[in-house]
Amino acid sequence: MNEEVLVSISCLTYNHAPYIKDCLNGFLIQKTNFKYEVLIHDDASNDGTKEIIEEYQLKYPDIFFPIFQTENQFSKGHKGFNQKYNYPRARGKYIALCEGDDYWTDPLKLQKQVDFLEENTDCSLCFHASKSIRNNDPNDYMLHRPKEIPKDNKFEMKDAILGGGGFMATNSMCFLRNCISDLPEWLQKAPVGDLPLMLLLASKGGIGYIDDVMSVYRVMSSSTSWSASMQDRFVRKTHHYAILKMWDDFDKWSNMEFHSIVVKKKNKNKWSYFKGLMKSSFKSFIK
Repeated sequence: MNEEVLVSISCLTYNHAPYIKDCLNGFLIQKTNFKYEVLIHDDASNDGTKEIIEEYQLKYPDIFFPIFQTENQFSKGHKGFNQKYNYPRARGKYIALCEGDDYWTDPLKLQKQVDFLEENTDCSLCFHASKSIRNNDPNDYMLHRPKEIPKDNKFEMKDAILGGGGFMATNSMCFLRNCISDLPEWLQKAPVGDLPLMLLLASKGGIGYIDDVMSVYRVMSSSTSWSASMQDRFVRKTHHYAILKMWDDFDKWSNMEFHSIVVKKKNKNKWSYFKGLMKSSFKSFIK
């Protein structure tokens, strides 16, 4: 085994005590012919998450490298924790993502993705199929994979734009670290982290895909999860317009190269938001 770290796993946590062991164990089950490290940023959890991470750090000091905030940074309006705290200390050629309430299920996940990227140097990013479970019920799930898969298993920018944030699960992403050495301003101001990252990486190369289900994404796992926050009408509205602004900023940054596709995606976003609004209003009326 090469003694140099090849993959840096970036993990963000906050009050994930019921789920964090699944996440950390998903890292430990990885069977690779290379070294990897786990970079954790905990945003001042107060439910026991910190103590669980410390147990793993004590047992595996050469793998787990956490940062524990003493004050919650998100409540202060700060964001971009990967960019600020994890990416700068990453030693690997590649970075893989998984948040504290999600987990990996395939012991060969990292090996498969690294092998793909090493063999396909025209690609900057590799993702795979995943499973989404609702309300922590393993029987309430859906498989997440592209509807149409190219013969060479490689997607491009138009696929990333039209697929949007739902194109790939964040915990399925593995990408070249040198592709994020210079983060554009529009990305740092974006209301989400995974979608703009995917767009940036797509501007650097192809998007490789492995059609194996290798991770689980929890939907509505807790009241503090992103999916739960979107149930609030005001939050959903604010998010919608912030995403539209992000598309405009990306369009300018990319010199309008994908303008027609961006416009098509914005229209899809608007229609989806409108349908959601009507559905919410109808439910309120019935009640």
